[in-house]
Amino acid sequence: MTREAYHKSMKGLEADLQQMAGMVADAIKGAIEALKARDLEKSRRIVLNDMEINRKRFQIEEKCISLIATQQPMAVDLRILAAIINIITDLERIGDHAEGIAKISVSIGDEPLAKPLVDMPLMAEKAVSMLERCMRAFIERDVKTAREICNEDDVVDAYYDKIYNDLVLLMIDNPKLIKDATYLIWAAHNIERMADRVTNIAERVVYMVTGKMEEMNVSKY
Repeated sequence: MTREAYHKSMKGLEADLQQMAGMVADAIKGAIEALKARDLEKSRRIVLNDMEINRKRFQIEEKCISLIATQQPMAVDLRILAAIINIITDLERIGDHAEGIAKISVSIGDEPLAKPLVDMPLMAEKAVSMLERCMRAFIERDVKTAREICNEDDVVDAYYDKIYNDLVLLMIDNPKLIKDATYLIWAAHNIERMADRVTNIAERVVYMVTGKMEEMNVSKY
């Protein structure tokens, strides 16, 4: 492989990574919209579409391993490939959490939600914003933004605390809603875990640029 072809392959990998991140962001948005609207058909499609995210992850991983094996990249290029392999793992897990919300929606079925969704869509919106800006930080090699995104995980955690406490109070007031409220707690927890995964991605951006492994803003959950 010529150097020109090699650099083209590296750029292609970054484009594949952005595409996968877009698929994951769409899955999060769709899962929350379907849960809120009680759109079971849309929820089922999101569950099925998770296989596409998984396939994309394996395709990218295979390309990375092939480049490492055949081109023996050094220094920055090796860090980029190592970062991509770790990032696609976290993206795939975030997709699993979106799938989890869609499965919760299907499990609730035609029943109305125990409580109208107010904070949860805002929580999901924040997680998606973190993800999208983190991927821009990857492309732009923006360490400052990556560090800032790690700190924003506290905002998602605060949303989760509020949602959890509100639903527990609801269950105390009306024990008949325990099952349905528990479903919503599970859904919120999936979003909380998404933000933790985005923090992992941000850490990989910092490592890719600086060569320094750092653990930032460790979650309390």
